[in-house]
Amino acid sequence: MASSGKKKTTMAKLTRESKLRERRLDKQAKKDARRHAPAPQLDSSGDPVDARSGESALPDAGQPAPL
Repeated sequence: MASSGKKKTTMAKLTRESKLRERRLDKQAKKDARRHAPAPQLDSSGDPVDARSGESALPDAGQPAPL
């Protein structure tokens, strides 16, 4: 059988499909980056510690709230 020679997929559909593929690749890259990132360290109070500064990663951790 010979093909009809007529294009059956519109440019809009091709564009949507390519954007979807790109989003899936971005999502997978983010997932892989999180998987390979070091786990957050916890200080004695159980709060995550910033690995670079050694301080608590939470703002105002252990500090009383300002009035």
